[in-house]
Amino acid sequence: IARRGLSLTAVQDVIGTAIGGRSAGAVFEGDRSFDIVVRLPEDIRGDLDALKNLPVSLPPAGLTPLTVPLGQLATFKISDGPNQISRENGKRRVVITANVRDRDIAAVVNDARAQIETQVALPPGYWLSWGGQFENLAAARQRLSFVVPGCFVLIFLLLMGALGTARDALIVFSAVPLALTGGVVALRLRGLPFSVSAAVGFIALSGVAVLNGLVMLSHIKQLMAKGHEKAEAIFEGALTRLRPVAMTALVASLGFVPMALATGTGAEVQRPIATVVIGGLISATLLTLFVLPALYVLFGRKPESVASETTSMPAQTVEPLRG
Repeated sequence: IARRGLSLTAVQDVIGTAIGGRSAGAVFEGDRSFDIVVRLPEDIRGDLDALKNLPVSLPPAGLTPLTVPLGQLATFKISDGPNQISRENGKRRVVITANVRDRDIAAVVNDARAQIETQVALPPGYWLSWGGQFENLAAARQRLSFVVPGCFVLIFLLLMGALGTARDALIVFSAVPLALTGGVVALRLRGLPFSVSAAVGFIALSGVAVLNGLVMLSHIKQLMAKGHEKAEAIFEGALTRLRPVAMTALVASLGFVPMALATGTGAEVQRPIATVVIGGLISATLLTLFVLPALYVLFGRKPESVASETTSMPAQTVEPLRG
């Protein structure tokens, strides 16, 4: 093209006019106007031999205009192309979609990123971004980074309000890390990644674990307020609340079994939640029955302080009415 004194733009204009057409004016009919577009007939536009003979005007070198066939300036071949060209912010964009089954979306994207970084070299001017459900997942994970700590703080404040002291609240709150440990181990055993649905399961698990500890510690404090020795109250309280705590964990775990074994649509969301809750309830129940009483033996208050707390309210006498 350059040897003949032509530019790429000039050749593209010829091809664009022949195939796409060019406006040559307009026709007015009343208040309406119609553009006049000039281009080659359809039978010629689809004929490669005819397009190869399409004349391209050369720069003027004399009185006689010179032309050269398009076939001497370009190579013709039939190839597949996009049926439409999408753009974003003025730049061309190609969307590649995929359906993820039996795996977490974040894990699939991380694997794809690793493969692309090691095996694909993007040419200059090309860029790559990840969207769709993964983009929504990233936004939800960012929100949960604030919601999950806030839920734990709220749980601790509620425990302080129910038990009256930070010491007792910390003892009951110790059930949370015990439950989280079981949830993490369950995820690892099943090969499931930590996802947004798993984080939601940890929040629900924390509430159930704290409830079991609160029930046990409240009963222990009631026994100490009645005059039982500390060790006796702890032993009897743990033994008495064994059945309610175990039944609560068993019923909740059985309710999540169908979700943990799900294989259909939505299983990638249901399985992490159910796995976290079941694994966490097992560990929290077993450890709460032993760890929480042991912690109260070491750090719990004495029976005298518990009894004084229950009798600190002033007594009121009721006198009968005299008629």
